[in-house]
Amino acid sequence: MSSILRAAPTVTAAEAVLPGNGMLSPSDAPRGPSSALFTPLEIGNGSLTLSHRIVLAPLTRNRGLPLKPDATPDSPNRIWYPSPLMVEYYTQRTTPGGLLITEGLPPSLESNGMPGVPGLWCPEQVAGWKAVVDAVHAKGGYIYAQLWNAGRASLPQHTGMPTISASATPYDGDEVYGYPPPGSTTHVRYADFPPTELSHDGIKKQIADYVNAAKLAVEECGFDGVEVHGGNGYLPEQFLSSNINTRTDEYGGTPERRCRFVLEVMEALAGAIGEDRLAIRLTPFGLYNQARGLQRMETWGYLCKELKKRLKLSYVHFIEPRYEQVHSLEEKNKFLESWGLPNVDLKIFKEIFGDTPFFSAGGWNYTNCWGALEGGAYDAFAIGRLFLSTPDLVERLKKGQPLNAYDRSRFYGPFPDPEVGYTDYPTYEEVLKSGKPLNGSA
Repeated sequence: MSSILRAAPTVTAAEAVLPGNGMLSPSDAPRGPSSALFTPLEIGNGSLTLSHRIVLAPLTRNRGLPLKPDATPDSPNRIWYPSPLMVEYYTQRTTPGGLLITEGLPPSLESNGMPGVPGLWCPEQVAGWKAVVDAVHAKGGYIYAQLWNAGRASLPQHTGMPTISASATPYDGDEVYGYPPPGSTTHVRYADFPPTELSHDGIKKQIADYVNAAKLAVEECGFDGVEVHGGNGYLPEQFLSSNINTRTDEYGGTPERRCRFVLEVMEALAGAIGEDRLAIRLTPFGLYNQARGLQRMETWGYLCKELKKRLKLSYVHFIEPRYEQVHSLEEKNKFLESWGLPNVDLKIFKEIFGDTPFFSAGGWNYTNCWGALEGGAYDAFAIGRLFLSTPDLVERLKKGQPLNAYDRSRFYGPFPDPEVGYTDYPTYEEVLKSGKPLNGSA
């Protein structure tokens, strides 16, 4: 058997999901075709029926094409659109009745946090995403567009525009932007480029950008729905986080007022494309992009209660409390303990949303995914890295086949050979036929 396969993929402490309330022990839970993973699930208030409950999580992979391929340091490219390679990537991971969530799509130039990320505001982007959607639909799948506004997690050198946020709060310390600015080989500190605080008119513009992108997604590209990225320290969470949002107007100062921007975005989107096509992703216990605010339960509890009261969303999507992109499990637990939440799980949010389909993301693999759905803790899993490396993940889980190892060094482009670590991961059948490991695979 090729070394690309491993029976139990190594999961770091930071990626581990600890069993909580409502889960059966994985050793006692049904596996394979008898698992609840392979039962139907209605989303979109009954407008869509998924054939299984394994969802492709949103994964930024920076494989877009530059709109200005002949860019120079003095005139850099700032806009990317979906490539034919991206059509292949999403099609590879499509199953009949399965749901895919795209990588984050910036709704405007100033909202884009990384090079190589195709947004959704210009004709070339619309055409590229329509090709992706058409290919997914042709294979019988469903696909939601995730809308992503990086806020202060970007740089003016990257977008060519001022960086914006809930407040003019700079980053702490020496954390650097992930890419050297155009024309440079040196990384720069976020702290050296603090954002400007959004005015009331600026807030209205951000909301209008979300609405425009959502309409393009549904009406022009044909996406089945839209998911707002409300976590990971990006613009919505910058409003939610007390250490970033220091406003004293109606958008800050209390948990309720810090929720106002997110609620206004969601209500505007519901009015534009309908509640049946609208979802949100939240990270109430995340620390990414220095979102280290206090009053976690007060803020996210109020937000979720208001979302449930005001809107009938297609689904909600949460990241596990102990899953963190930049912290070890031990470091994350220290933060949870400092907040008085050492044993927290997502149960309270599941209870708030009641019959709204509830997705969980963060560290799920084929050693720990069994039993959580049977116990009612969640309704579906969003899986990212192992779905990247294993295009036939759904079939392999059903048949008990080992998964491919992923190559972290190929997660984030742009790359001159973008297919490597993206569309060249083999299916199980291809691995057995070749007998060769994937170059660069763990």
